Amino acid sequence: MRWQGGRRGGNIEDRRGMGAGGVAGLGVGGVILAAIGYFVFGIDPQTTLSAVNQAGGAGVQREGVRGVTADEAGQFVDVVEQSTFDVWSPIFRQAGRSYDRPAAVVLYDRATGTGCGMGQSAMGPFYCPADRKIYLDLSFWQELETRFGARGEAARAYVIAHEVGHHVQHLTGQTGRVGAGSRGEDSAAVRLELQADCYAGVWVARVGEASGGQVALDPSDIEDGMRAAAAVGDDAIQQRTQGRVVPDAFTHGTSEQRMAWFRTGVRTGDPSACDTFAAARL
Repeated sequence: MRWQGGRRGGNIEDRRGMGAGGVAGLGVGGVILAAIGYFVFGIDPQTTLSAVNQAGGAGVQREGVRGVTADEAGQFVDVVEQSTFDVWSPIFRQAGRSYDRPAAVVLYDRATGTGCGMGQSAMGPFYCPADRKIYLDLSFWQELETRFGARGEAARAYVIAHEVGHHVQHLTGQTGRVGAGSRGEDSAAVRLELQADCYAGVWVARVGEASGGQVALDPSDIEDGMRAAAAVGDDAIQQRTQGRVVPDAFTHGTSEQRMAWFRTGVRTGDPSACDTFAAARL
């Protein structure tokens, strides 16, 4: 994946090294099991964060250093987030609207305060609509590779683009279509997640032109993104963790569905093709 030399937007809030906000850390076994968390099982962040609050205390939401990311991993996130802004801005403009980017991508260690409550790295990457920020503990990159078998920078970029997709859904009112406790193979929760996968594909399709070629993915990179989408399918995760598949508990869609909707975004580059809520079949 080409990204080094890409434009950096500075929309990064770096809280790394600021401590865990008073929340006790989990053991290694607990982290591995819980890393599935929100990103994989799609537990409502409000619900999950509330549970973390009760278990570990509310903590304090602290601001980090804005726009200063000297390390390569932080720079990668900065460049990718900026490229999502470059992709979604003209799409919104064409629709007669202005695209307001996420308030920040927050990089943190272990735990941090959010507008939705206390967040922990064990939850995986997530978007909090209350403060319009994306939260990411970069240790998830290793988890993505070792636990989920999704390697490469393109797989990491897919995660960021997916979370930005949730921000787009928040701006367009799609998030409000999912009620509390929504789950099941044809649920609104699944449709929301598959749409975010499709939006990640739209980013892939448009990022080369939008960034002036500074950020680009070749066919092998797109395959890495496909593998990342497949790795976090409900059926794959359930089979791996509990040895059986329970469709009634789906919140994100199957591996096949996640790849299919991601591929739709890549093939069309058109957000209107991502209307999973109107799709007769997922």
